[in-house]
Amino acid sequence: MRRTILPIAAILLTAACSSGTPRPVVTADDPVGTPAASKKLDAAGVFKALADAVPTTKLSGTVTAANDPNHLLGRPGQYTSKVTFTDSRIKAADVEGTDKGDVERGGAIEVFGDPSGAQARAKYIQTIAKSLPAVAEYDYVRGPVLVRVSHYLTPTQAAAYKATLDKLN
Repeated sequence: MRRTILPIAAILLTAACSSGTPRPVVTADDPVGTPAASKKLDAAGVFKALADAVPTTKLSGTVTAANDPNHLLGRPGQYTSKVTFTDSRIKAADVEGTDKGDVERGGAIEVFGDPSGAQARAKYIQTIAKSLPAVAEYDYVRGPVLVRVSHYLTPTQAAAYKATLDKLN
């Protein structure tokens, strides 16, 4: 009897834990809808959505393993894609002496393999910012995405990035 109950219990447990067929996500770029589980989120795609909503934003760079100043791209638990952007509302005088791609010039989008990576990175950045106000920034996390926005923007201006991120699937 035990031999019969164990396979049945395993089948029931598998069926109970299964979420079934993933629902399609319909977007302007994908009107048919591809199952959400099969879509790969990347920083360039998130940037496109942000740039559509915040017209003062311009892509300034795509980070690769070869040019990542933090040496984190693709490392275990770190971001899997990253782009940097500028925001024309930030005065050139405010960012004089900063490097191309610095968050102060606009921001950065980092996408991680899972939400916990994005949350851990945001927490790390905010911990540093508390002791060094000069590196303060706005950090918005949604799922595996971290959007970092320059502190030179007002809270209202930065909120447009958060609002757009909150609308992403």
